[in-house]
Amino acid sequence: MPTITRVLLIIGALIVFYTIAKRVKKDKILMQDAIYWLILGILIVLAAVFPHGIIRLAYALGFMSASNFVFLIIVGLLLIKLFSLSCEVSLLRHKVEELSQEHGLTEKRLDDADRRRMHAQRKAAQREDAGEKQE
Repeated sequence: MPTITRVLLIIGALIVFYTIAKRVKKDKILMQDAIYWLILGILIVLAAVFPHGIIRLAYALGFMSASNFVFLIIVGLLLIKLFSLSCEVSLLRHKVEELSQEHGLTEKRLDDADRRRMHAQRKAAQREDAGEKQE
């Protein structure tokens, strides 16, 4: 792996570390997501510092080029993350649906209670008016 590529990988990983640290400090990212990206950054640094291990592993697994192996690993990791996020979005959609239904039912109960209260007040006022007219 050329030295310039190794340097660019390390710089890219440092940018990832900085961005993650800034987002964690501002509480803009969940810790589990931050850990995922930090581990990915560490793996990138390790690949840049020790490229021979990846090259040997790629050839041992039958890849014609180490870059094909790296692309496969990166695509695999991103697909895992995508699946995880897709599951999370599905759960959140379900929760939003449940919450909106609960909110609608609560509003209906409040509206019904208001109507009953208003009806009771009108009846009390009518009885009061009827009592005043009889006197």
